[in-house]
Amino acid sequence: MKLRKVNMTVQIMIAMVLGVIVGTLSNGRVEGIKLIGDIFLRLIQMSIILLVMGQIIEAVGSLNPRELGKRGVKVIIIFFATSLFAALVGVGMAMFLRPGVGIDLSALSGGAKVEANNMGSIYDTILGFFSTNVIKSMSEGVIVQAIVFAILFGVALSYVRIEDENSKLLEMIIEFNKTILKMISIIMKIAPIGIFSLIASTIGKVGVAVILPLSKYLGIYAIATFAYLALFFIIVAAYCRVDFIKLVKGMTEMSLVALATTSSAVTLPTEMKDAKEKLGISEKVTKLVLPLGMTLNSNGSAMHMAFTIVTIAQIYGVRYSGTQYLYIAALATLVSLANAVVPGAGLVSLAIIVPQMGLPIDAIALFAGVEWFVGMLRTILNVDSDTLTALIVARSENEIDYSVYK
Repeated sequence: MKLRKVNMTVQIMIAMVLGVIVGTLSNGRVEGIKLIGDIFLRLIQMSIILLVMGQIIEAVGSLNPRELGKRGVKVIIIFFATSLFAALVGVGMAMFLRPGVGIDLSALSGGAKVEANNMGSIYDTILGFFSTNVIKSMSEGVIVQAIVFAILFGVALSYVRIEDENSKLLEMIIEFNKTILKMISIIMKIAPIGIFSLIASTIGKVGVAVILPLSKYLGIYAIATFAYLALFFIIVAAYCRVDFIKLVKGMTEMSLVALATTSSAVTLPTEMKDAKEKLGISEKVTKLVLPLGMTLNSNGSAMHMAFTIVTIAQIYGVRYSGTQYLYIAALATLVSLANAVVPGAGLVSLAIIVPQMGLPIDAIALFAGVEWFVGMLRTILNVDSDTLTALIVARSENEIDYSVYK
């Protein structure tokens, strides 16, 4: 009999369970294997700047500014506004319900005090989004400056591509991105070993009690997700003048597919079919908004990163200023533009944003065990927010067939 291939998510969960067992039984004698986990984290980190910039340049550069027109601008504004709001909800829920309080990881930092990055005034924070030398920003890992450059480069590329039909730069970037993603996919094959090493050494140092509070993290994140979705549904139902219950029923199938598959790409066909047949959104709005949303709109990812950053900060006793919390939300929104479509993408995203806030990257290993459950919540929020955005756009342009609700 052929052994059934175990997918990456299951492998990581098994690795985490084994790591907990080995770490508990070792009484701190497996600290040396942390080297393997640290190498895994560095392999992920070394390609992050190229991954983020390449994905954003491809996404923005593939757009056609002339065809998008006012509708496209409207869609992109809604995408950005809703993702930013989702990130702010994530920050707010984490600040209010404090999922990281009670978890002590001070031993992981060697007893050294972890402090928040000093970001200065609002003026300095906003100015810090813009680089004087993008090569320097890339070498120093200042991700937000690299993202801003990538967005501008992508916009310029979209115009050049239209003005010069023979331009091959976008094709080269697409091929380059495929190679980077393949490299990360190869690196992620050792993720179970890396996660096992990090978890075993962590548990050996600080004890098994550090894992238990993650159920609180997951529960609060679920509350944040569904609270945001409920508010979004209410606003859209009121604006589009449709019955709230019928709206929820119309989106139930796509939501279940998103939960089951944890993939926006796999859910897209169901999403597009239901948008037209159950929600009455016109085909031209559906074809523009939903595929574009799968690339550029990631409310769930923005919320997840912002929520997790604040949780990790609480674990290490780091306090941020109001400006820094806003920066976290903005950074999570920008990083969500570059979601990697690879196994364990949530861990890759955290590896991008955690070091930017001066927090130890080792902490992301603890969240590997709940990544599958987080992925379910992240995907349903990504998918539903795309569809709700399509409804808003359709209502603003009288592109809703209300007969489907009767």
